[in-house]
Order: sequence, then C-alpha cells, then structure tokens
Amino acid sequence: MSTRPADQELNRETLDAVLKRRFFYAPAFEIYDGVSGLYDYGPPGCALQTRIIDTWRDHFVLEDDMLEVDTTMLTPHEVLKTSGHVDKFADWMCRDLASGEIFRADHLVEEVLEARLKGDKEARGIKEDVVEDESAKKRKKKVKEIVAIKLDDNVKEEYETILAKIDGFSGPELGEIMDKYKIVNPVTGGPLEKPMEFNLMFETAIGPSGKLKGFLRPETAQGQFLNFNKLLDCNNTKMPFASASIGKSFRNEISPRSGLLRVREFTMAEIEHFVDPLDKDHHRFDEVKDVKLRFLAKDVQSAGKTDIQEMTIGQAVETGLVDNKTLGYFLARIYLFLIKIGVNPDRLRFRQHMSNEMAHYATDCWDAELHTSYGWIECVGCADRSAYDLSVHEARTKVKLQVQQKLDAPLVEDKFVCEYDKKKFGPLLKKAAKPVEEWFESRTQCELEDLAKALEAGKIVLPEIEGVEVAGTELDKSHIKIEKKTITTHVRDYTPNVIEPSFGIGRILYSLIEHCFWTRPEDASGAKGVLSFPPRIAPTKVLVVPLSSQKELAPFTQEVSKKLRQARISAKVDDSSASIGKRYARNDEMGTPFGITVDFDTVKDNSVTLRERDSTRQVRGSIDAVIAAINVMTADDVAWEEATKDLTPFDSTDKE
Repeated sequence: MSTRPADQELNRETLDAVLKRRFFYAPAFEIYDGVSGLYDYGPPGCALQTRIIDTWRDHFVLEDDMLEVDTTMLTPHEVLKTSGHVDKFADWMCRDLASGEIFRADHLVEEVLEARLKGDKEARGIKEDVVEDESAKKRKKKVKEIVAIKLDDNVKEEYETILAKIDGFSGPELGEIMDKYKIVNPVTGGPLEKPMEFNLMFETAIGPSGKLKGFLRPETAQGQFLNFNKLLDCNNTKMPFASASIGKSFRNEISPRSGLLRVREFTMAEIEHFVDPLDKDHHRFDEVKDVKLRFLAKDVQSAGKTDIQEMTIGQAVETGLVDNKTLGYFLARIYLFLIKIGVNPDRLRFRQHMSNEMAHYATDCWDAELHTSYGWIECVGCADRSAYDLSVHEARTKVKLQVQQKLDAPLVEDKFVCEYDKKKFGPLLKKAAKPVEEWFESRTQCELEDLAKALEAGKIVLPEIEGVEVAGTELDKSHIKIEKKTITTHVRDYTPNVIEPSFGIGRILYSLIEHCFWTRPEDASGAKGVLSFPPRIAPTKVLVVPLSSQKELAPFTQEVSKKLRQARISAKVDDSSASIGKRYARNDEMGTPFGITVDFDTVKDNSVTLRERDSTRQVRGSIDAVIAAINVMTADDVAWEEATKDLTPFDSTDKE
C-alpha cells in the first residue's frame, strides 16, 4: 500500500472537504452553533477509531500480557489533590481586558513568532493560509499586516531559539517574551494581561448534596494506581507487570484549536508498567534493540536547535540518551505500533522533555511527535514516573502500595531505628502521637542520622507535620531513642517505579489521516482524494459493486456480502446508478482498500474481480479465493503481491 507521493504537498482544504463530506467527524451540537473543542465522530471516523484501538489492544495488551481495567471517569477531589493535579495541572493563559478574548500564552507566542518568520520570508507576497471561519480570517489578516516586515538576522535567530524551547518556558518567562517582542492580541492589536495559571480540570459535584467535590478525570492513570494491590494479586504477586486502560478523559482547554488536535473531551489509552526500581531491564529488550528511531534530545533543544539524531534504541540506552531498557523497550514498541497503523516514519520523531519541562519526580520522558500541516504534534508520551504516584497515595491513605520480595539470602545491614517510650511519648503528643510516629518511620536513613545527632546534642524540635499541630514541640531521649542497630531482613519491601506510555487516540487518528491522504491527477470529475489506510485499520475493508442493476446479479452480490460477513470482514454494497469508476472513487475517499466487482462473468463461472485502492490494479478469481486473499491482507498484513499470487491479473476496459 502506498501513501501520498513524496512530492505532493497536503492540501488541507481538500482534505477538510473530504472529512466533512464523508462525516469522519464534525463539531458537536453544530445546529446550535457548536461548542469549541467538542466533536462527534461519524460512521467512518468511529470505525477508524475502533480499528486503531483494536490494533492497540492486540499490539500492547495481548502481546505484552497486560491487565486491562476500566475505571470511573468521576474522581473525588481528594484523589486528584494527592496526585498533584489540583495544584499543578494547569496551563498559562492571558486575557485581553478590552475584548475579553483569552489566549493560551505559549500558543500565542508560537503563533505570532512563526507568523513573523514566515512574513519575513514572504514579505513581497504573503500567502494566506486556509482558515475555517470569519474570526480566523480576521486574525490572519491582522497577523499578515503585522508580519509583513523585514527581520534582522539576530532577531530571526532569537525567534528560532524561542520556538525550539517553547515547551519549557514558565508563565513569567512567557510574559517576559511577550513584553520584549511586543506580542499583543493578533486581531485587535490590544495589550494583554500577564500570563496566569488556569487549572484544566472540569469540576463537578458528586451526589445530590453537592458536598462531595470531584472532577472529570484528566487522565486514566489514577484509577490504575489506586487498584495496584488488586492488580498485583491478579498477577500472582509477580513483578514486573503492566496494567492498561482505554477511556474518555477531559481537559478544559483554554483555546481549543486545530480540530481533533486540541479538544476538551478525548479518548486516551494508557499503560502503567510497574517495575523494580533496582532492576529496570526488560526481558524482551533484545527483540527491539535494533529498531532505529529519530531522537530530538533535550540538550539539543536547550541550545535552541532541532537537529535529529538517528540511532537504534539499543545505542540510545547504551549511551544514556534513554534512561533504561524498559523505557527504551516501550519507545520502540510505540514506534512499531504507529508504523503498523500507517504513520509515515519520516514524519515521526521522539522528543525528550527538557529539564525545566519534565515533572520533578520523572527521571526521563519522551514524546512521540507526528508532523502534520499544523507542525509537530505530541501524540504519545512515555515517561519514567519513578515511584511518585504510588508513594503519594500510600502516604495519604496509609494503605501500603508496595511489593514484598522474598530474598534468596538474608540481608544483614546496620540501620537507624526509632524506639518510643510510650509512657512519655504518648501523653506529651496525645492524638498527634501516631502521626508523629509515622513521620519518624517515613524518614530516610540520612534524615534519621541527622535526627540522632540532634537528639544526642539535647533535643529534636518537630517541624510542621500535615494534619497535626506539633510544630515547635521538643522531644528528648526520654521520649524517643534513635540508634543504629544490626537488622537481618528476609523480605524486601519496595515501592515499584512506573513506566507510563500514554496515547492520545484522537491526535493519532487525525495525524494518521493527514499522513495517508493524497489526490490522484485531476480529470473531468475533479481531483480524486484517496485515504491510503492500511487494510487492518480501514473503516470499511471492501466495497462490493454489482456491474449493473439487473436482477440476475443480485444473488451473487448477496452471496459475496454474506461470505464477507462470515469471514468478519466489514463491507458495504454500492448498487447505485453511478459508473463503477465514480463508485470506487468515492470509496477511495473513505479509505476502503479493496473492491469486488460482480459482473456477468460471475453468473457464468462464479468469479469476481478484486481491485486494490492505491494502484487500482485488479485480479480475478473465484469468490472464495478472492475473499481468502482479502482475509490474509486485512487480518495478517500480508502484502498484495503475496496474497493475490494465485489469482489472475485483469485489465479493465472501464476507465476510472
């Protein structure tokens, strides 16, 4: 199967017309003027999404023996407070006080600087981009007026450096950039407020009283972490293992844009691979070590560049570019999945998060980015989240989310331990005694050593401890002893680390559509759009076309349809009065990879013609032989040449 010719640029206007005409997706509530960032999938879009998810399940859940769960979308405030989402799950926005218009700060900076760079290149003849509505036209017009200027080389270099680092800037830094380069409302030219944080979660109330505050989940991960103990039991307490979840997530985007690429409700597919922090090797790493990937490293971005390094994942792990083998294994598996569903490998890269962009608890994080007409789009994130999630939920709930490992040989080590004089410790602290004791037990060995020195010097002054008022309370040796003792351990308790690949299905779907779309040369009927989906993920696999409406062909058309259904191959019949060429052309737009023509020779010898979408090649054979060929191409990814080698080449006289 081929994709768009290398020398053919995407015409987004043509593609958008096809997607709209064939109802792949459309704005939700459109007859009520719609709501930004909400979309409905039509029949082909729904089928395409289902095929992508089915392939994802086969590729990850089945092949890697994962434990799939389906957890609730409603999440109590307390859970997301503990996970850090309530305080930190935010983007930076800025407001035009005169018009009330709101912008996402990093996107605004990116849009204006890119427009200025483009304007510098085209100062003598700026080309207008395709726009979707009147407000966008006004913005483009204003941006066009602003950017039709000459930039000196130093300013151009500064712009390019900022764009290379755009994902790593804080709100105050974005504000400084906006001030320095006089970035204002692109439509009105009005000044903007300083960037401020906006939490992206949708808040709701659970129950009729409204007292239980909650949110629509921003990700599917938390449900997997909270069920860790149950999942560990399902895996017979063996480590490592992975869980997986597919479902809806919600983010109250500041300025939804670019169709499916930035929306407020979307489907996510997430994996949580739980691993021993002391052993992050993967037993299947050797299977993928020679997979070659294109990397954009964090130090390259920090230097304001976007140079790509191409190497095998084995080399990336060996050199330390990728932190460990388990993370590397999943990067390679992500690549293989994206290629399997039809992504163009030349338009796929893995971008490493910069140090000021990465979560404080993460040890390494990479985004699989796909290049589209909107630029490079993050479609999959893959992070080593260390032990953060399980640790914070354990600390909050006091429920152990740990693994017990029986040691082959006893472990003998000297450790600082705490002993409490209950007759003095309890009466002094009263109800705070247990929380304070838990605080001591949660200290590291280094911290306990420092506390032992303080105690030896006379006293420990308690700091602020969450949930109790004990700050400033003094403890001496009559209350507590902290001494080093020789401890023999037969069981090791540890909190697993988590490697998390997270997939945005809508973004993957749209990027894939762009990668697969191309047009045949224009003829009397106009340009013919083609979506070259791999057979495995095409919304409909086969178009059944009777040559004419004469009754004698009907039984054979019905027989073909029945046998396709029995083979679990999705198909539809087009018995309209349009020519065969037009019937095939409109299904090429839908991405249907195969067509079966039922003609008058079928009546004679039970043979049919099989057409391949991209090349329009045709072969002929019996109904059963043709369906068998389709089956191996759709289910097993067998190439056309191999699948049809026993069928007879056929030259059609009906020009399409």
